[in-house]
Amino acid sequence: MTDTLSPLGTPWRTFEDLAVGETRVSPPRTVTEAEIVEFARAHDPQWFHTDPEAARASVFGEVVASGIHVLAIWRQMDHAINGDIDFVCGVGWDRLRLKRAVRAGDTLRVSSEILKLEPSRSGKPRGTAVTRYVVMLEDGTECVTFESTNLVYTREARDRSATSASAEA
Repeated sequence: MTDTLSPLGTPWRTFEDLAVGETRVSPPRTVTEAEIVEFARAHDPQWFHTDPEAARASVFGEVVASGIHVLAIWRQMDHAINGDIDFVCGVGWDRLRLKRAVRAGDTLRVSSEILKLEPSRSGKPRGTAVTRYVVMLEDGTECVTFESTNLVYTREARDRSATSASAEA
């Protein structure tokens, strides 16, 4: 938390910098069959994720990405758009829906919209942000949706950390 720049190369955004209604959209990312199969073999070895030949007989008609894989892709894409938020940690997901299977060749985007901001009731230097996420195809078809609740540091926490780091130097 002592770095002045986020991984995006921009200043960190604290709780006070966020706004309800703020929306961000990621650059596109195309999913390949090879990555679907590789991820599934390591983390979710169901036959319709790991075996392209056998998957033709599934309800999907082809290999599809594991839901856990799509969420891992979301995590990477979210860092590309929200990696400048000074998060403490995530504390929960609500209303998670897997709405459409992700297939090889699908090009995905992630959108985030801040739904709610609430300062700490305990007086700690952080607040709670609730964000709605959508993993979607280029045409806007929703594949995965959910709301994520996260703790975010305040400026006070960032200032304390910077003061503490300079005092130790």
